[in-house]
Amino acid sequence: MILVIRFIPHLHTPMYFFISNLSFVDTCYTSVIAPQMLVNFLVENPTISFSGCATQLYFYVALGTTECLLLAVMAYDRYAAIYNPLLYSTKMSKRLCLQLVVLSYIGGFLHSSIYIITTFQLPFCKSNEISHFFCDILPLLKLSCISTKTIEILLYTFTGSISMSCLIIILVSYLCILSTILKISSGEGRKKAFSTCASHVTAVTLFYGTISFMYLRPSSSYSEEQDKVVAVIYTVIIPMLNPVIYSVRNKEVKAALRKMLQKSIL
Repeated sequence: MILVIRFIPHLHTPMYFFISNLSFVDTCYTSVIAPQMLVNFLVENPTISFSGCATQLYFYVALGTTECLLLAVMAYDRYAAIYNPLLYSTKMSKRLCLQLVVLSYIGGFLHSSIYIITTFQLPFCKSNEISHFFCDILPLLKLSCISTKTIEILLYTFTGSISMSCLIIILVSYLCILSTILKISSGEGRKKAFSTCASHVTAVTLFYGTISFMYLRPSSSYSEEQDKVVAVIYTVIIPMLNPVIYSVRNKEVKAALRKMLQKSIL
């Protein structure tokens, strides 16, 4: 997806700029988890160093938060495109798009820094075995020799406030989009407007659906094996699906892919 957007000039628009950054984050996100996961499957007694665990958790949280922020930015971008298409290119200037993306990365890595500092100040004196295929926060907190309830509340409140803020931006943007689309007189115009949002809505649903299932369930329903399966879905499968979602449901991207394939064959 990144290469397609990079080498096809007519895809150099704000929407595809955000999609390429989302694809980059997804690639990095999977790269943080997948290699260690494969090692864990292949080695009988897999290990990871303390610093390696901290690094993995740091990038896992940073990239996950960055993706959350980017999805909110992309919702606003869709609103700007549909609400006033004539002023879209002026309103969503290259400078503003770059600023929004940079702020998303800064927000993600700043959140992760606070997350890591808070977590790794805890004393770990229980078993050094993590019942997971990567260093996720819940299995890690179980290794602490003190009560982690306060830390869990703080971390979940902080993370939840970011996730909910992004979700509110997305919902408000789509309410405004829906209101604008309903005012369009032609059926073809409404269909085109809806189609430009379909991929983003799918990506948002998958992202928030799995996160909600993972972290908002009652504690009584937690199952380690179930958590591992869900974790594979949102750390490996969904990031791999996002480029497919944005390409399969997008006529411009499909046309660009065909053009690139024809050039490579010839």
